[in-house]
Amino acid sequence: MNWIESLQKAIQYIEEHLLENVTIEQIAAQAHISPFYFQRTFTLLTDVTVFEYIRRRRLTLAAHELVQSEQKIIDLAYKYGYDTPESFSKAFRRQHGVAPSEVRKGSTSVKSYNRLAIQVSLKGAEPMDYKIVEQAEFTLVGIKQAYSYADGENLREIPKMWEEAYANGTEDRLLALNNGAIPGLLGVCVDQTEIKGKQMEYWIGTAYHGEIPEGLSSLTIPASKWSVFEVKGPLPESLQNLWKQIVSEWFPSNPYEHAGTPELEVYAGPHQAPQIWIPIK
Repeated sequence: MNWIESLQKAIQYIEEHLLENVTIEQIAAQAHISPFYFQRTFTLLTDVTVFEYIRRRRLTLAAHELVQSEQKIIDLAYKYGYDTPESFSKAFRRQHGVAPSEVRKGSTSVKSYNRLAIQVSLKGAEPMDYKIVEQAEFTLVGIKQAYSYADGENLREIPKMWEEAYANGTEDRLLALNNGAIPGLLGVCVDQTEIKGKQMEYWIGTAYHGEIPEGLSSLTIPASKWSVFEVKGPLPESLQNLWKQIVSEWFPSNPYEHAGTPELEVYAGPHQAPQIWIPIK
């Protein structure tokens, strides 16, 4: 099964079980990848989390039923996964900008979030520069935080983590320790699904060999073959766009698969472009 078919099968599964309490594990299994990497890929391509997509689709269908049927609002609230009419009305107003009762009167418009469909489009005219690198196992030292990826907490909190590391001097401390194979600061995503459930660890660290300094933790990055991409343009937009391009264009066009080990964002210095390192097989 190719990459596009796998993703489409997962979307089909979501739509067929839209009113059930499906888990990210069940959805990701349809695409034959880990929950963490499925959620990451889905969010990169759509700019929303899987469960935000489900919420939007449910409230779209709920609005349709309000117009087309005579079902009570309380019954629709339960049908679409809300414990009370109040919580349903609050979520409905947040999405549609109006209360369910106003829609029932037929006097206002609502927003429709349509089912996702994978379309093959002409891309790739703009070249992507990359190189393949073999890197032996190495150790990084740094700080780490655990975040939920199911609700997008990682997307909100990781930028704050970088801001805090800059403000309190952690970045400067790590740069002074850098004596390993890769220069500069590293941002590292580590899948923790099998250990802690819908969680990932994010590290800000640097390649280092020696005794672990007080107040820092260490992480071993296994030996791997890496596809290395250079980020071009102003941050953070260029970084986000490159991630999306890797997922939507590069992987479907090349004979590589993600190796399932941690990815790296490499910040070598103020006068050098950041890089994205993807472990491949």
